[in-house]
Amino acid sequence: MFDDFATGMIDVGETELFVRHGGSGTPLLLLHGHPRTHATWHRLAPLLAPNHTVVCPDLRGYGRSGKPPTTPDHAPYSKRAMAGDLVALMRVLGHDRFAVAGHDRGTYVAHRLAADHPGAVTHLVVMDGIPIGEALARADAKFAAAWWHWFFLGQTANPAERVINADPDAWYTATAEQMGQEAYEDYRRAIHDPGTVHAMCEDYRAGLTVDRAADDADHAAGRRISCPTLVLWSAKDDMEDLYGDPLAIWRSWADDVTGHAIDSGHHVAEEAPEQLAESLLAFLRP
Repeated sequence: MFDDFATGMIDVGETELFVRHGGSGTPLLLLHGHPRTHATWHRLAPLLAPNHTVVCPDLRGYGRSGKPPTTPDHAPYSKRAMAGDLVALMRVLGHDRFAVAGHDRGTYVAHRLAADHPGAVTHLVVMDGIPIGEALARADAKFAAAWWHWFFLGQTANPAERVINADPDAWYTATAEQMGQEAYEDYRRAIHDPGTVHAMCEDYRAGLTVDRAADDADHAAGRRISCPTLVLWSAKDDMEDLYGDPLAIWRSWADDVTGHAIDSGHHVAEEAPEQLAESLLAFLRP
């Protein structure tokens, strides 16, 4: 897995991030979703490495990365804090400007990175997500029925950690057949770590509070994403069912938006890596 990629823990200031990086060419940062780790990219990264220097970290709180103490406002697990980690990570690796692609929860981090650090981000790719402020503004009964875990993980009156830690394999149902054996082992190590489970819940708690506030403030102020933005979604997931045309939504947040569906289920990097690589390489081609 990740042949010829370097591996290490990198100090980014407030925490350390576990990262694999390799390839050659313009830099591309890949951000995983919940409850995955960097290993979700193991089929995609080798397809991109001949054209790009590919950087695959575990996000703050996830996988083998550091897990800073939380606070009552959940700000240590905000997408703003995670974005700051990643700017520092890329600078340590020698990249002041780079493209970023995020999937699922990684979409929110990628969006915040492009919004807060426009001088650093050359291209933005968002997969299977719309801005979190937009998603919560549109949350109706259909969304609540399909994505109730947002509110289960995000509430604090009866924390979800005890339920998840009682049987992580029952709560998170990925398989080695779906992910590949090594990636599955990395993911399973993460979900069996109570510290990671707590951090992942904090990610959702931040999503319902400080992350939404950041998005709402941007929208109210008319701040938009100026770099080229590619929107991809899994045709066999529920993005279109929930939101109609995802491109129309992103065009109210970004100036230069293109995109399309990919014939895949939700975990597109694992299920359709060749199609995803083709889309990314075409978008990032000089």
